[in-house]
Amino acid sequence: MSVARFETPIEVAAEHLDGMGHVNNVVYLRWMQEAATAHWESAAPPALRAAVSWVVSRHEIDYKAPAFLGDRLLARTWVGEVRGATWERFIEIRRGDDDRLLARGRSVYAALDRTTGRPRRVDAALRAAFDSPPGANPPLAGPAAGG
Repeated sequence: MSVARFETPIEVAAEHLDGMGHVNNVVYLRWMQEAATAHWESAAPPALRAAVSWVVSRHEIDYKAPAFLGDRLLARTWVGEVRGATWERFIEIRRGDDDRLLARGRSVYAALDRTTGRPRRVDAALRAAFDSPPGANPPLAGPAAGG
């Protein structure tokens, strides 16, 4: 099985800008988290969403190029390697007009049992929510992130 990728559009607004007139680095982190949440809500069935919550243990971001007011961006995210209760998540943020890579990130999320608040292994049910047949990685429509 291959891992499904999730895409969500972003439009850069004035509140995303820093004093230099480009998107602030903290905003990219927020967009990463919003894309991850939208992917989870779109891929996982309601019973699984009710049983599992996620917390971040690590974020890494490489900034490649700036984004500016009015730019239309695309956040693309997918999951990676599982280790016990943790799961890697990757993201790319690209400018829509020229497909230029603006930022690339990697996060590590830990699964928690919503009832106990304790770590929960990333089992077959969690993995299955993010699998798709080989060659079928269509982008899923997601809510606009970042306004």
